[in-house]
Amino acid sequence: MWLLKAAIFFTLFAFALNNQQVVAVRFFFGTLWSAPLVLVVLAAFTCGLALGVLVMIPRWWRKQHPPAMTKPAGTAAAPYPAADVSSDEHLAPPHGI
Repeated sequence: MWLLKAAIFFTLFAFALNNQQVVAVRFFFGTLWSAPLVLVVLAAFTCGLALGVLVMIPRWWRKQHPPAMTKPAGTAAAPYPAADVSSDEHLAPPHGI
């Protein structure tokens, strides 16, 4: 496992060393940000990750906290009507079959 982590680290480190040239990112209204390319890529990745988490939060929240089933006050109805088992009608096939 440590070997895999080391390989990923050195790959990213080599990527950072190979992309040290300064780039200019132009925003709206003439604003400009000059930074090394590796920082621009890291910032874009971080913004995308944050946006993905923010978009995921409402669905996660609904899954973790389902809406409560509310009933009007004073109504405590049983889910099914009580069956009368005193007669033999419940033993007959349904609908004359």
